[in-house]
Amino acid sequence: MGTPKRKKKQTPETQFHSSLTFCSKNKDLNSAISLYESAVSQNTRLNQHHFNTLLYLCSNSVTDPSLKQLALEYGFRVFDHMSSIEVLPNEATITAVARLAAAKGDGDYAFELVKGMEKYNVLPRLRTCDPALFGFCEKLEADKAYEVEEYMNKVGVSVEEPEIAALLKVSAETGRGERVYDYLHKLRNAVRCVHESTAKIIEDWYRDGRASEVGEVNWDSGRVKEAVLRNGGGWHGQGWVGKGDWSVQRANVDSDSRCCSCGEHLVCVDIDCAETDRFAQSVAALAMEREVKLNFSEFQDWLDKHADYEAIVDGANIGLYQQNFAEGGFSLPQLDAVVKELYNRSGEKWPLVVLHNRRFRSLVENPSHRKVVEEWMDKGILYTTPSGSNDDWYWLYAAVKLKCLLVTNDEMRDHIFELLGSSFFLKWKERHQVRYTFVKGNLKLQTPPPYSSVIQESESGSWHVPVADDSDEEPARTWLCITRPSASKASTGALLSQNAFLNSCTSEFVTSHNDKTTTKTGKRKERSPSPSHLMT
Repeated sequence: MGTPKRKKKQTPETQFHSSLTFCSKNKDLNSAISLYESAVSQNTRLNQHHFNTLLYLCSNSVTDPSLKQLALEYGFRVFDHMSSIEVLPNEATITAVARLAAAKGDGDYAFELVKGMEKYNVLPRLRTCDPALFGFCEKLEADKAYEVEEYMNKVGVSVEEPEIAALLKVSAETGRGERVYDYLHKLRNAVRCVHESTAKIIEDWYRDGRASEVGEVNWDSGRVKEAVLRNGGGWHGQGWVGKGDWSVQRANVDSDSRCCSCGEHLVCVDIDCAETDRFAQSVAALAMEREVKLNFSEFQDWLDKHADYEAIVDGANIGLYQQNFAEGGFSLPQLDAVVKELYNRSGEKWPLVVLHNRRFRSLVENPSHRKVVEEWMDKGILYTTPSGSNDDWYWLYAAVKLKCLLVTNDEMRDHIFELLGSSFFLKWKERHQVRYTFVKGNLKLQTPPPYSSVIQESESGSWHVPVADDSDEEPARTWLCITRPSASKASTGALLSQNAFLNSCTSEFVTSHNDKTTTKTGKRKERSPSPSHLMT
């Protein structure tokens, strides 16, 4: 029987580390301060992690009135100690001290800390800039808050809803009408639906007497209409339209896309044409990096010559839908049902089915499937991607390039889609992805919604703001309907130009829900007969 191992004696640094970790887990500031005092008196060597843990505890404790003064006193003492022994701070250090400075009411120092990060080769994050930004907003120091935001833009830190809401509020409360307008549009770009707290800030601004003073009485309606078309519908960004008191109501939007309060039609807000073209170029560039260049380049050339499709079909996704059972395989009847349904709904225009060459070969080798596939080939319905390729790139590029619908249940969350950026890609998907189900063998297509749940600004100067709620579904959603008395006079012209955009970039796509016909977004263009093509 061997002798029992002796416990290794802990060094003062190790003991301090484990005890401090325990205090941090229990959010015990008093015990952490006692530990710190003891460590200092014993000349225990402290590292960056130790200082950051102490600073984190102090910055988190300032919200407790009984601990705030102690947290501030020791927080700054710990940071001074850290600096005096030349332990370099990191982003977490600066964030914690900036929070302490803001809690003390010293937004200037919080901002100086952020700007001073360059000398440590450390980049700020959103949480690092927030203390100064929110501190200035709370004290109604609008110009200083704007300066923080400008710095954030300079270093590549993007503001989100809480920051925009704070800037919106300080702008409204200090009567900066043009800034309010700018932040409403930043909010429109950043979120789909606003939180209730943000909605309250917006309501308060429009009910404020100063809001009635902003705007032009004689605005250039032609310039505004042109901007709506250029921007993709739903907003113009040309400044406040009209003058006078605002009416703010909470309302729903009916199944015909009409606001139940003011009667204005909400629209499908798409990516504008220039953005869509840039998006297509970025998809192509990424595809060329990951695919055989010649293969994808040939597809691009082919698509340029056959650009009259109104829907692209992800063949594999539909053929393999619900086929994970013993006799399951690739269901050609499912795919054929989708093709025929699209043909019937779109005024007898065939979609383009993108299918991998491997799938194609297995289908034509099956006598019961060969006839359908050959018919598709004759009609120019099918494009097969070459061996070794990822057909995702092909069907995505085609749908973006042709500005048309994409039929797939693929959530597009894989790594290749992450490369495209989240907010922009999500907006594109909302307007162009068609999902499907087969219930007892019957196909149901779920086309894009008839209007977008996003902040909308009309040509007449009215605004509609969707408010996030638990259900997060239309038509139960509450909207802020914000109009001037004169807004209704211009609403007819606004609707006409918004529809003009949809006709220039997209087309009507009809689907049936509960025996009611509604209009969906797709692509409108005259279609010439397409020569049959099959790439193998």
